[in-house]
Amino acid sequence: MKPQLSVRSEKARELAHRLARREQRTVASIVERALEEYEARHAGKQPAADFYRTLQAECGTESDLDALLDEHRTPHTAPRL
Repeated sequence: MKPQLSVRSEKARELAHRLARREQRTVASIVERALEEYEARHAGKQPAADFYRTLQAECGTESDLDALLDEHRTPHTAPRL
């Protein structure tokens, strides 16, 4: 017996079948491809709350942006007219 996936969502079912008809593919291949793309997009990403917690722990709540800009600022000459 082959593995099965059961999704109790009429919207998901209709969308999968509509895409399968349009792409002339099986519903299984549509679902597999969608899940693979979803996984690839979200691989290695952390939730926003965790990201901001880490950022705050590493950088604190205050940053001297002017000092940071001054540190990396380089003068440039105006274009000759």
